[in-house]
Amino acid sequence: MTQTLEISDDLMDRLDSHREEGQSPEELIEELVSMYETEGAFLQEGYSE
Repeated sequence: MTQTLEISDDLMDRLDSHREEGQSPEELIEELVSMYETEGAFLQEGYSE
């Protein structure tokens, strides 16, 4: 079953800026969700709590 997710043009532009060449938006979102599930949060280089 496929779901449709509506996002703003601005958010799509942000996603596009992070995608690797040939990577679909769906693949990027899968990667981000996997990172979140593994790490418990999105981490940025140089960030510390």
